[in-house]
Amino acid sequence: MGVLISLAKLFAKLALAGVVVVLLAIAGVYYALAPQLPDVESLREVQFQTPMRIFSSDNKLIAEYGEKRRTPVSYENVPIHLVRAFQAAEDSRFFEHIGIDFKGLSRAAYQLATSGHIQSGGSTITMQVAKNFFLSRERTFNRKFNEILLALRIERELSKEEIFELYINKIYLGQRAYGIEAAAGVYYGRSIQELSLAQMATIAGLPKAPSADNPISNPQRAIERRNWILQRMHGLGYISDQEFEEASAAPNTARYHGADIELSAPYVAEMVRSELFERFGEDLYNDGYRVYTTLESKLQTTANRALQDGLLQYSTRHGYRGPESQLDTALTPDAIQQKLKGMTSYAGLEPAIVSQVDNQSILASLKSGETVTVEWTGLEWARKYKSHNSMGPSPRKAADILAPGDVIRLQKSTDGWTLSQLPQVQGAFVALNPQNGAIRALSGGFNFNLTKFNRATQAYRQPGSNFKPFIYAAALENGFTPASLINDAPVVFKDESIEGNLWRPQNSSQQFYGPTRLREGLFRSRNLVSIRLLRAIGIDTAVNYIQGFGFDPQRLPRNLSLSLGTADVTPLEIVTGYASLANGGFRVSSYFIQRIEDQYGNLIFDANPACANCTADPDTDDTTASRLSPSAPRIMDPRNAFLMYSMLQDVIRQGTATRARSLKRNDLAGKTGTTNDQKDAWFTGFNRDLVATAWVGFDQPAPLGRSEFGGTAALPIWIDFMADALEEAPENGPVQPEGVVRVEIDPASGMLAYPGQKNAIFEVFRAEDVPARSAQNAASGQITTDDIF
Repeated sequence: MGVLISLAKLFAKLALAGVVVVLLAIAGVYYALAPQLPDVESLREVQFQTPMRIFSSDNKLIAEYGEKRRTPVSYENVPIHLVRAFQAAEDSRFFEHIGIDFKGLSRAAYQLATSGHIQSGGSTITMQVAKNFFLSRERTFNRKFNEILLALRIERELSKEEIFELYINKIYLGQRAYGIEAAAGVYYGRSIQELSLAQMATIAGLPKAPSADNPISNPQRAIERRNWILQRMHGLGYISDQEFEEASAAPNTARYHGADIELSAPYVAEMVRSELFERFGEDLYNDGYRVYTTLESKLQTTANRALQDGLLQYSTRHGYRGPESQLDTALTPDAIQQKLKGMTSYAGLEPAIVSQVDNQSILASLKSGETVTVEWTGLEWARKYKSHNSMGPSPRKAADILAPGDVIRLQKSTDGWTLSQLPQVQGAFVALNPQNGAIRALSGGFNFNLTKFNRATQAYRQPGSNFKPFIYAAALENGFTPASLINDAPVVFKDESIEGNLWRPQNSSQQFYGPTRLREGLFRSRNLVSIRLLRAIGIDTAVNYIQGFGFDPQRLPRNLSLSLGTADVTPLEIVTGYASLANGGFRVSSYFIQRIEDQYGNLIFDANPACANCTADPDTDDTTASRLSPSAPRIMDPRNAFLMYSMLQDVIRQGTATRARSLKRNDLAGKTGTTNDQKDAWFTGFNRDLVATAWVGFDQPAPLGRSEFGGTAALPIWIDFMADALEEAPENGPVQPEGVVRVEIDPASGMLAYPGQKNAIFEVFRAEDVPARSAQNAASGQITTDDIF
C-alpha cells in the first residue's frame, strides 16, 4: 500500500510539473508574441455592422436597409436564463476560467492526435470573441494558438460581462440575424425580454450550426438541439425541474419575421436611402443609422389609400381590360397553386384563377388555397374597355366577362369579393406643412413593388390650370385687383411651332364670356382671361416673379402658353409653390429628413428649416427650437397673399372644385388643373396647416378621356385624403392683414356699387386699390375700354 501511495504522489508531482511546464511554455510564447497580437483595447470601441432604419416622425418603422440584421444590446438587458442557455451550450465555466478551458483543449488535442485533423476546437466564449473579431475561420493549429493567446489578453483587458456582450452581439444566428436581439425578432417577432425559456434555448443552440439547427428550415434538429441545451441547464442547476419539463415539451413556435415594417412609405424610404448614400456611401448599410423622417403615419396611410382608391375608381369608370392571362383549364389544383404562388399581390388586389363560371357569379382560386365566390354585385361593373372614351354594353351574365382559366385580380370588401384589375393609369400625391415645408405624406404611384418610378419627384408634367394661381399672383403684385376686368374674347396669335403658324386658344367650354373680373376668371378657370392677363403684365415680369416660388426658370416657357400651365413641373414642386399661397407669402423648401442618429443614439443631423409665421416649432411645439429657426424669406406682399387665398377659396365655393364643399369647411382653397386632351389631371388645395396635391395621368402621356378633368380624376383623391387628415382639426383659414379692406362692388364692372344696388357683391382690396368710381358712372360713358384688359 505504501508503494502505491508513493507512486501516486510521484505521478501527481509529474503531472503538476507537466502542467507547470505547459503553463510556462504558454506564458513564454505569449510574452514573446504579445507585441504582434492585435490591440484588444479596440474591442471597447467596436462598431457592429447594423442596418439603417428609417422611421416616421411618430416613430413608425418605414424601412430597413443592410445585409445584416442586428440590434446591439447591453449585458444588463440580457435575461439571466438567456445567459445561462449560452453557457450551457457553449461554455459552462465561462465566469470562472481565465479564457481557456483546459478540459476542452485536452479533448480537442486528443481528437487531433487520433484523427489527424481538428474536429472540435475546445473554444471558450472568450476564444470565440477573439476568433470572430480578429482572426480568420480557417481550422489550423497556428490560428488556434493565436486564438488562445488573444483570449488570455482579452480576459486581462476586459471584464467577463464586456466579453459576453461582445459575443452575443457579434455571433451569426441564421436568417441574416446577427446577435441575439436580431435573432429574437427574426424567429419570434419579439424582444429578448419577451422570449420563453424554450425560445431562449433554441437561439442559444444556433451558433454551432445556424443552418443545420435552424428552427425554420430544420425544426426537428432545432428541437433536439434545444432539448439538449435545456438538459444541460437542468444538470448545471440553472433551471428547476418544472422549468425543464415545461420548456422541453414546448412546441417549436419559430417562423420567419421580416423587418417589422409599421408604415408603408417605400417611395420616401428610397428618397432617404438615395440622399444618404451620397453622404455616407456603403457605410450607410452597416453603421446603424436611425433616420427620422417628417412623415406623419396617419397622413401617410391616408394618402396611400386615397391615391390607390382614386386610381382604381378611374380604372373602373373606363371598363374592364380583360384577364391578365389565360391558363389551361386541364391544370391540376396543385399546378394552379404553383402558378398563383408566383404572382404578387398589389395594394390589396389578390391574384386569382377562375375555376367555374355560373350565370351571374364565378368561383375563383386564391393563392392561399381558398376558393371564393364572386357574386354579380362584384361583376356587373365590368363593361368591356374599348378606348379611353368608349366601353362595350353592360354585361348580362358572368360569361360575358370571364371564362374558366382566366387569371384575374380580386379585391375584398365588407360586401364580399369584387372583380378588379391593376390600373394602367398612374398618379402621385404629396402633402406638406406649408409653414416649414416638411413633407407629411408622399406616394409616388399606385404601388412601389409594381413600379419604383417616383412620380411625385421625378415625373415632369404640365400642370395646366393648376399653374394659373402663380400668374394671378404676379398680376396682383403688378397692380391688378380681384375686380380688374379682363376680356374673355377670342384671340389669335402667330406661332411658328404649330401647323398654320396660328394659335387660337379656347376655354374648355368652347365659349367666350366677355369682360370678366379677375376673381371670376380664376375660379371659373377661363383660359382667355389668363392669356390676356399674362400679356398685360409681360412674360419676363411674370417669369422673374414666379421663379420665386421655387420653380426652375429653365422649365418656364417664355411665351403666352405659360398662362395655361405648359411648364414642366413635378407634383412636389407644385405643392411647394402652393405652400407660399397657404402660409401668407413666405417661400419654404420641402424636406423629408428631420434628424439622423447613430446606432448609439447620438444626434448627427437635425433639420433646421426656414419657417413662416413661426411662434413655435410646427412639428415639435418646442418654443426654444423655434427661436433658433431661420425665418423664411417673404416673396409676396402679405395683402396679396390674402387676396390670392380668398380667390382660391371661391374655386371651391363656386368654381371648378365645388365637390370639395362636401368637407363642410370654410378654410379650404385650391385649384383644379387639366392639360390639353385631358392628359394630366391635377388638384392642389390647402388651409394654413396642410397643403396637398394630387396628380393623375399615364406614364406615357395619353388622353385620360373626354370626361376626365382635374375636378373628376384628381379632386376626389384630395377630398378623400383631407376628409381624414382634417377630421379633428379646427378650421385655420387666412388672417386678414392690415391694409386690406372689404367693399361692395358692381359684379359687372368691378366698380364701387351705387347706393341701394341690389346685385352688389363684396370684394377685398388693398386699401390703395379700392375703385375710385361708382358703377353709376358706367352708363354715362365714364368707363371705357381702357378699363378692360
